[in-house]
Amino acid sequence: MKKIAVIVAGGSGIRMGVKTPKQFLLLQGNPLLWYSADAFLSAYDDLEIILVLPEEHLEAGEALKRLFKDSHRIQITRGGETRFHSVQNGLNMIKENSIVFVHDGVRCLVSKELIRSCYEQALVKGSAIPAVAATDSIRIIEGEKNFVADRNRVRIIQTPQTFKSEILLPAFQQVYDASFTDEATVVEASGKPIFLIEGEYSNIKITRPIDLLMAEKILEERSGL
Repeated sequence: MKKIAVIVAGGSGIRMGVKTPKQFLLLQGNPLLWYSADAFLSAYDDLEIILVLPEEHLEAGEALKRLFKDSHRIQITRGGETRFHSVQNGLNMIKENSIVFVHDGVRCLVSKELIRSCYEQALVKGSAIPAVAATDSIRIIEGEKNFVADRNRVRIIQTPQTFKSEILLPAFQQVYDASFTDEATVVEASGKPIFLIEGEYSNIKITRPIDLLMAEKILEERSGL
């Protein structure tokens, strides 16, 4: 089945303390977004990417695209006001039945193995949402009180959130709601069940400077340095 990755890269550098949008920060000489795109292009020879960027960074996206010999497999479109609207803009470019991955552009350490596992499960179950078990103690706040939660029942959600297009595309025809925090919540609101799959603790989201240092270390370990 056709494979399409919608990579959403609408972040800023505010929490990183820099002016450069975090998806274009360099990691071992390449932009973070390069690693995300490369993982998907390497996972499947027939996979296509729809890269969703803020309008002011479309030119940077075109420059990034030129770094790939398979640049013809990458399309670029503008983002929207929220993540929901950015994903929606990307999905509007999909015209045929496919398995669709929606991925955070700054989860630059996603592995080919996770991408392939998500694809295989989505083929069978309709969706695959990567998740890892919580390792810290979790407390729930209610007003001025708080109470401990059973962390064995808590899962931390990652991307690529992967779906059959026949499930995902109609879900994004709904009117936007502030409760839509990711693609899984949108699909659930449309009445469809979602299915988790084991994620990877190394599949971190680069948000703060410490995350960049962790990513550097993980890449060093992967390359055997």
